[in-house]
Amino acid sequence: MYRFVLTRQWVCLTLIGLVLIPAMIKLGFWQFHRHEHRVAQNELIETNLRAKPVPMTEVTSPGHVVPRADYWRAVTATGTYDSAHEVVVRMRTDSDDKVGFHVLTPLVLADGRAVLVNRGWIAGGADPRAYPPVPAAPTGEVTVTGRLKADETSGGSGIKDRKGLPDRQVMLINSARQAQYLGRPVLGGYLELTAPVPADDKPEVVAEPDHDSIGAHMAYAVQWWLFASAVPVGWIVLVRREKRDREAAAADGSAASEREPVATA
Repeated sequence: MYRFVLTRQWVCLTLIGLVLIPAMIKLGFWQFHRHEHRVAQNELIETNLRAKPVPMTEVTSPGHVVPRADYWRAVTATGTYDSAHEVVVRMRTDSDDKVGFHVLTPLVLADGRAVLVNRGWIAGGADPRAYPPVPAAPTGEVTVTGRLKADETSGGSGIKDRKGLPDRQVMLINSARQAQYLGRPVLGGYLELTAPVPADDKPEVVAEPDHDSIGAHMAYAVQWWLFASAVPVGWIVLVRREKRDREAAAADGSAASEREPVATA
């Protein structure tokens, strides 16, 4: 009674199940690895944010590529803001997802090198192509504290680096490009300001990265694995149902044959 599993319909159904099982298992492990990555990132952010701030000159230099282990590391820098070479970064959102600009101001150190400081978010003006009204940076020598961030690239951020932008507007925060604009060495990466907080919160300091939530990746992983285990179980249930239906049909056929009247001469 199980020979029906060799029919074309059942062979196709079985092959589909054999393809789905490894695919679902792989999707489960993909979500599991994303869960592990999120947990590791949260731990890295927590550790680096809570660490004692160190001078930015100790962890980066001109042309230096900030490694992932140093992302969000608390750093400090002392110098004088170069407001004449300040630029704004387009298409950035605040904590309420309103689109505006980030204010990027070079901080010139005593040795002539510069640190790019992201002073925070501001709203745009009426004309999106015009340079927005930017609160003035503090004058004189200042000491700032912030989070170390890596240079942005189109590949890493997904932000297209558009050409032909208005004067003093950029799409990406990149120390090498700003070094060309400034005509002086710029430390690799940039400092995302956390202190001192600007007067009236303008620019609006960039919020601390989320390092508490872990997302639903683990739940999705378990879900995919449950789906994978359900495929063979479902196949067995369908086979038994088909066998039962065929046996019932055969029994009904036999009973009908016994009830047929015998023809007489």
